[in-house]
Amino acid sequence: MFIATKVWPTHLKYDAVIKAAKRSLERLGVKYIDLYQIHFPNRRVPITETMRAMEYLVDNGLIRFIGLSNFSLEQIIEAQNALKKHEIVSIQMPYSLMDRRIENDIIPYAKKNGIAVIAYYPLGHGKLISRFPRDALEMISRNHGTKTAAQIVLNWIISKHEHVFPIPRASNPPNHVRENLGVAGWRLTDEEIRYLEGIRFS
Repeated sequence: MFIATKVWPTHLKYDAVIKAAKRSLERLGVKYIDLYQIHFPNRRVPITETMRAMEYLVDNGLIRFIGLSNFSLEQIIEAQNALKKHEIVSIQMPYSLMDRRIENDIIPYAKKNGIAVIAYYPLGHGKLISRFPRDALEMISRNHGTKTAAQIVLNWIISKHEHVFPIPRASNPPNHVRENLGVAGWRLTDEEIRYLEGIRFS
């Protein structure tokens, strides 16, 4: 098990970060959290204060890694510079075939600096599934065996980027988890990636 959770932006002062982490540990019933992420930045609290608390948590074995969520590139760099002993290991951002805004800045920066990008809303709130063209589905399935629209749009992410990891919802766990597992073990070609990126889903 790899456990990840977040601290809310109203709890980013030094003592509040530590208290929030300890409460999460109690609720989860574990001795440490693998990845503790700042859910959103809070300009009212100096990032140096927050990161000092995050390093305390790492140093005392309460968390293993520090992550960010919904930070701009400028804010990511500011947060990393505020750390004295540890590094940012992940940034969680919305990313999908419908929302590719982070391709120009955050994704290249993360790759260069060894930071994992955790892509949420990888199915575009379900719109990518409901609007996925039948001819695209048939073409990909001919090349790779029967695939669902969800499997294709998730595979687009892992085929395109080695350091970007989609986290799709599983509102129907038995079916969705099984379907999500079908994303592994194959890769779209560069030509197929370009083809998918040329589709207008809006």
